[in-house]
Amino acid sequence: TRGTQALVLPFVSQQTTMPIYNFKTIQPIPSAGDLVDIVLTRTQRRTPTVVHPGYKITRIRNFYMRKVKFTQQTISEKLGHIIDNFPRLNDIHPFYADLCNTLYDRDHYKLALGQINVAKNLCDAIARDMVRMIKYGDSAYRCKCLKRAALGRMCTVLKRQKSALAYLEEVRKHLGRLPALDPNTRTMLLCGLPNVGKSSFMNKITRANVDVQPYAFTTKSLFVGHTDYRYLRWQVIDTPGILDHPLEERNTIEMQAITALAHLTCSVLFFVDISEQCGYTIEQQVSLFKSIKPLFVNKQLLIVVNKIDQQPWDTLEIEKKQMIEELVEGNTSLMKMSNVSEDGVSNVKATACDKLLAARVDSRVSGNKVDNIMNRLQVFTPAPRDEVVRDASIPESVRRAQAEGTYGASKDRKPVRSTAGYAPTKDNGGENADGDVAMDNANVRKTARDLMWENGGPGVWAPDYREQYDLENDEWKFDAIPQIMDGKNIADYVDPDIEKKLAVLEEEEEQLIAEAEAAAMGRDEESDLDSDEEALVGVIREKVNIIRKHSKANSSTLPRQVRGRMTDCHDLGARNADGIREKMGEYGIDTEKMISRGRSLERKERGRKRERSLARNVSDDDASMDETQTDGMSKTQQKRSKKEKKDKVKREHSLARSHSRPREPSEMGLKDEKAVKKVAKEERLGRKKWIGGSGEGDQRKTVHLVKWMNTGKKRMGTHNKR
Repeated sequence: TRGTQALVLPFVSQQTTMPIYNFKTIQPIPSAGDLVDIVLTRTQRRTPTVVHPGYKITRIRNFYMRKVKFTQQTISEKLGHIIDNFPRLNDIHPFYADLCNTLYDRDHYKLALGQINVAKNLCDAIARDMVRMIKYGDSAYRCKCLKRAALGRMCTVLKRQKSALAYLEEVRKHLGRLPALDPNTRTMLLCGLPNVGKSSFMNKITRANVDVQPYAFTTKSLFVGHTDYRYLRWQVIDTPGILDHPLEERNTIEMQAITALAHLTCSVLFFVDISEQCGYTIEQQVSLFKSIKPLFVNKQLLIVVNKIDQQPWDTLEIEKKQMIEELVEGNTSLMKMSNVSEDGVSNVKATACDKLLAARVDSRVSGNKVDNIMNRLQVFTPAPRDEVVRDASIPESVRRAQAEGTYGASKDRKPVRSTAGYAPTKDNGGENADGDVAMDNANVRKTARDLMWENGGPGVWAPDYREQYDLENDEWKFDAIPQIMDGKNIADYVDPDIEKKLAVLEEEEEQLIAEAEAAAMGRDEESDLDSDEEALVGVIREKVNIIRKHSKANSSTLPRQVRGRMTDCHDLGARNADGIREKMGEYGIDTEKMISRGRSLERKERGRKRERSLARNVSDDDASMDETQTDGMSKTQQKRSKKEKKDKVKREHSLARSHSRPREPSEMGLKDEKAVKKVAKEERLGRKKWIGGSGEGDQRKTVHLVKWMNTGKKRMGTHNKR
């Protein structure tokens, strides 16, 4: 029922090449009732909730179809997430597949997941059919009934999955408690009868803390620990005890150990308690080994004789010792140890790891991967081109040094290193305190880095650049430069006119620089444009300057502190004549013309206001004339006419104050009045996003009843007042 899809497991870590199954990432599974509540609540929150019978039938259909589709999508998402989270037994490692079969029953597990998948498909089919019927609904009531039927049928399907969801939740909890075991890594598997020392050995070699008790079946499941050997991480698995009876009679605890033995490529340690304190004789332990021996095929096997502190191997009865030694065949090893005295514990661990490591290397070498790598390698062996013997070439100077016995590190001839210019060290003492120091090892040439760390490190040691001097004799490099030599002052040999010569050279250099700058001034800068392009560039720049001048002329000339400020109408401010005279007088400007021009503008403004008041009086006269014309009307008609005229005057005054002159449709780029109305409607709908207008998705709950009128005990009589 689940198909053959590509395996993408959320419980498999992709950080390494080997899959590490981590079942703790499976999300909790809600019960059937909780799942119904989740689906319906999400549908209510995420879809519109208001619809009216007055809407268009297409809008009503879309409203209810959206409800049904969203519910179906939510159910499909939840159930699909459950199906994808659980492991597919056919796709995971056979060890985990058989372990799930042992713990949860493969058939029951697959049946539960199959029921969830069938429920998902049923919900999809119900939604598909009901949406098709809602699409042809002829009224809001019919569409609503179909929506309720669709949601009810889908919720009924979910409620029927109560047992499957509960079973999968229990499986999820148990899977989360399983250890994170890697079936493909280096593994040591501990097995044997109960209470033979497997858990104690695991606690000794790993950081695990497995419960150890003096009774059987203390370990009831697989426990995983990790240890390090040869800089590698090893996985140690402690299995429950196995009893010696047929496979069909083994319980779930024993079958976990059998599953691990059957499917894991590992090094198996079979523990034998020779002291028989575990409650089982050596004969019973040998019989168990023989019954599960087929599971040891292609595995590295160690028979570990435990508890030699209670019963030494040397004093064991010969018959029992022979029975154990007969089990050692082929590649099987016999090791002896004690968990109490820790005698042989390290040897057992090292032997098991070495055997498994060698087996893994051999399997890789014998595999196909090695052949693919070897095909890329080519090894060439040069063949002799002639019969001439070509021995090693040793320089003649080296041969002489070897013959004289002076080749290599000789105590008689040590190279010297000067200490001049170096920071003092602990070796600077004795007769060579101010001279050179002999190097102990003449074969090793010390680098500048070595010398730096020997003499104080960075910032303290400074290199001696005298080693780079080019002199006739290299022995002169580190000689101190004297002030007086052969009775003469060294400074006398310095040219006395050296400063004059330096000044002449500097003057000549400055003159050359000045000449170069003068020659460059006469030349125009080279341009990549021809004459036509340069003329075009000039025209463009001229137009840019004109545009810039216009923008400056049209810009506000008010200062920054005045521009945009709210002013008091009673405060004269900048219009004060005395202030203007005082301010402009500082700059020597005659202000009489400015003040007279301002007064004339103020008179015009007052005249404009007077005209408005006169016009208002004229309109009042018109109103009185209209009253005489309505004498023949009834009182109702007169009131209606008067109200219409009053509203018309108010509308005209309001439009005159707040709106510009109305334009024709052609002036607005529209065809006719119908297009104007359509544009206005689109604009009104678009404003809902930023004006805060309500849409069909807004949940509005209006108060239909007043609380104080409708609370408390109802009595006879009216309830419209207290």
